[in-house]
Amino acid sequence: MPRRDYPAADRLDLADDLHGNRVADPFRWLEDPASPQTREWAAGQDALYAAESTQWPGRERLRARMADLLRAGSVGAPAWRGERAFFTRRRGDQEHAVLLVREAGGSSPGRERVLLDPMAIDPTGTTTLDAWQPSKEGAFLAYQLSTGGDEESQLRVMDVTTGEVVDGPLDRTRYSPVAWLPGGAAFYYVRRLPPADLPAGEEQFHRRVWLHRLGADPESDLLVLGDGLDKTNYYGVGVSRDGRWLTVSASAGTAPRNDLWLADLESSPAESPALRIVQEGVDAQTGLYVGRDGRLYVATDRDAPRGRLCVTSPQDPAYESWVDLLPEDPEAVLEDFAILDGPELDRPVLLAGWTRHAVGELSIHDLPSGERLGEVPLPGVGALGGISERPEGGHEAWFGYTDHTTPPRVYHYDARHGAREGASDGAVSLWASAPGEVAVPDVHTRQVTYTSADGTPVRMFVMSRSSAVDSEGEPTQPCPTVLYGYGGFGVPLTPGYAATILAWVEAGGVYAVANLRGGSEEGEEWHRAGMREHKQHVFDDFHAAAQWLVEQKWTAPDQLGISGGSNGGLLVGAALTQRPELYAAVVCSAPLLDMVRYERFGLGQTWNDEYGTADDPTELRWLLSYSPYHHVRQGVDYPATLFTVFDSDTRVDPLHARKMCAALQAATAGERPVLYRRETDVGHGARAVSRSIELSADTSAFLAAQLGLSIDS
Repeated sequence: MPRRDYPAADRLDLADDLHGNRVADPFRWLEDPASPQTREWAAGQDALYAAESTQWPGRERLRARMADLLRAGSVGAPAWRGERAFFTRRRGDQEHAVLLVREAGGSSPGRERVLLDPMAIDPTGTTTLDAWQPSKEGAFLAYQLSTGGDEESQLRVMDVTTGEVVDGPLDRTRYSPVAWLPGGAAFYYVRRLPPADLPAGEEQFHRRVWLHRLGADPESDLLVLGDGLDKTNYYGVGVSRDGRWLTVSASAGTAPRNDLWLADLESSPAESPALRIVQEGVDAQTGLYVGRDGRLYVATDRDAPRGRLCVTSPQDPAYESWVDLLPEDPEAVLEDFAILDGPELDRPVLLAGWTRHAVGELSIHDLPSGERLGEVPLPGVGALGGISERPEGGHEAWFGYTDHTTPPRVYHYDARHGAREGASDGAVSLWASAPGEVAVPDVHTRQVTYTSADGTPVRMFVMSRSSAVDSEGEPTQPCPTVLYGYGGFGVPLTPGYAATILAWVEAGGVYAVANLRGGSEEGEEWHRAGMREHKQHVFDDFHAAAQWLVEQKWTAPDQLGISGGSNGGLLVGAALTQRPELYAAVVCSAPLLDMVRYERFGLGQTWNDEYGTADDPTELRWLLSYSPYHHVRQGVDYPATLFTVFDSDTRVDPLHARKMCAALQAATAGERPVLYRRETDVGHGARAVSRSIELSADTSAFLAAQLGLSIDS
């Protein structure tokens, strides 16, 4: 087969001197998406991708099967406000989940109303519902929409009874929390300063906490916090159910630590709350919740990397006053909790959600003492969604659940039947399930433990056809396999329903998900063991997972592909440059790849606590040790590689993939393809279901063609 005729890409003799290091950047011209040269290069890549992708058999079959599996739809746990339950649900024929309200009467579907349907707002499917928050009484709904994948949310307020928009839009509210005051006349929120007031290139930063009065001009909103603090700060805000206590948190970008303040709104006005420091300059993450019993509940990883729940008084929230209610568990990570304290109960109880080695658990405790009373049984080896309760108190809780073969469900827990001796019969019932009926393939899922290069044990889920394993769960023969990972920002990879995985496994492949360091599957220490100067641990864990899959005969080197997106795109980019002989094919989606210049684009500056900064000579050496773009070597037979990017991505700039693609195409000595797939009007986050199906079908067909998986078998 002749060598592919890749689009021309001039290689410049360009290098920077950074702290005495000569750092080459031959394809920097591809950073400019508007230049004629970049446009010509991208058009050539489009044509090449179109020609190559027509040669992948089974793409239409994959697309159809994924669409069928996604007809299950989805459902989310409710947020209760009095007798109104707000929740999201997607039917199998819908492009986006819609937001509904269920009125008094509880269970009758006839009393449901659609509040927000993104497709009704924008039939093109490019508008997404980014966030929503009902007022404390449920009379108003604050919601945020963005278009074209840019995630630049605009905030509006709806009258829930009439559906009328009564306030907004408030712009520059990307990632803004909303904390309503009682009565629904005002709320705290987070908004960036106007671009005209900022230095060029800093428009995505400089957030502030504001108080907004319903119907007022946003430009007259009152500043609460933010002046003089770190320009990359993200803020969280919350107001207790009774409206007395305001909590505000701040973290520099995505740093795993936060400063924290508490204000008593009875003794200081909402317009200028007297914020009292609870935690400042401490290397820990902490959150506050004021209970109906008057106690301040403190969820923290301070001195407890797997998390603990403490109690204290809001009048004296100093660290020295914190008393453990749920001490740190030696294996499980504390994720969530809910308080059930209705008068129907003999005693108030606490529900606690955990992940134990990435698998969800839900335990029951005596609220005053924290004594463990029992466990709520879950349907399988899966993941918990958020636990919700009635803000005014009660005996009920709701929680989401999913696993590798179960579409999302919401369960109801009634503590009247479960608080005394744990969860007895009748305590747990199904509240809502994904609305579609689908035939899920017969999948065998196994959680295994393997050893990384430094001796650290790492866990991994391995999924295959049940017919592909023997009675001991061992593979009967090597199969085309996809290894997926992320390993960053404390993000855990827990079991979940995924049409891409199910379609691949049903066709005869194996799919593996590795719980690498850098995630939070084993707590904050696990995260920090894969960040900054320890980032190589993540890649070593990934290589070890690949080697284990080959050694245990799940697959062979010519049948092993890898996939990752965003920080996971960095992962697979490092994997293919560090160990090109170990992988046959790579899907690299919305990736970070030039780790020397990543802070200059998108939201890069908010991630320098995770990776390090090139402005520091020591940290530059960390970055250069693995930066994929800087480790492409001429004359190497690189794996088949598909870059997928989204032109409206405002988090990770597509320039990373453009530069890396050009470098690989120029360097590879083999005949395996290096391709670039791009989309317009979508970004880094949520997208219409049909767009997700198209992307997944294309990437799976690419992997199947490279790894030898026959989709039609």
